[in-house]
Amino acid sequence: MTAPTPIIHITRDGHITRVTIDKPPINAVSVDLMRDLADALEGLDRDGVTRAVVLATSGKVFCSGADLSNRTSEGPIPERSINPLYDQAVRLFSTELPIVAAVQGAAIGAGLGLALITDFRVAAPEARFAANFVKLGFHPGFGLTYTLPRLIGRQNAARMFLTGERYDADAALKMGLADEIAPLDQLLARAHALAESIAENAPLAVRSTRKTLRADLAAAVRAQTDHEFIEQQWLMKTDDFKEGVKAVSERRPGDFRGR
Repeated sequence: MTAPTPIIHITRDGHITRVTIDKPPINAVSVDLMRDLADALEGLDRDGVTRAVVLATSGKVFCSGADLSNRTSEGPIPERSINPLYDQAVRLFSTELPIVAAVQGAAIGAGLGLALITDFRVAAPEARFAANFVKLGFHPGFGLTYTLPRLIGRQNAARMFLTGERYDADAALKMGLADEIAPLDQLLARAHALAESIAENAPLAVRSTRKTLRADLAAAVRAQTDHEFIEQQWLMKTDDFKEGVKAVSERRPGDFRGR
């Protein structure tokens, strides 16, 4: 399998492998990080030992999204091209092993998208979930406009998208966004226990069943991210986007003008 990177840590325990993202302070999404994560998960698919994965991140924040204010660090993206970040998202949704996320803190924007590549989410009481794109003057991405309604229903997803509100672990559990709540000091153990309850079953049957349940998922994410990116491109040129990025960084409501 692909060797772990300084940012991606691999820990094995029998048939369970924990993959930890260590990119302080907020484990921000980037093309390189998602490529390394996809490489790691695809390697586990092929290793012949792992039967379930626990996805974790270091620090107090699960993932606070992408750095939209510094997109030039990844180079310009030509008009109507495929977003390279979303290429990696499709790879993540195409992996074969069941994944349990341990969400210890904020999962915001693209961080929420990352949490939704997994099959299950165990959340600490400190966890917070938000699709705050409209507060940035931006369109949701990472396939969230497909994956979030699929998980929690169209009405709950519409409220998350159109208000940008944050939801705590209890609210996430009620909506089906979280599957279980565990105290922070027990979070990894509980995520591991859920993964173990999967891994103790016949591995070929587990993979086969998961493949049926997620049969159209990667293709749907590809189609949806293509559309999301088109919307993001024109919104990125607006004054509202510039104001939204500034307002969020300054922790204040945006002064939006609709232009």
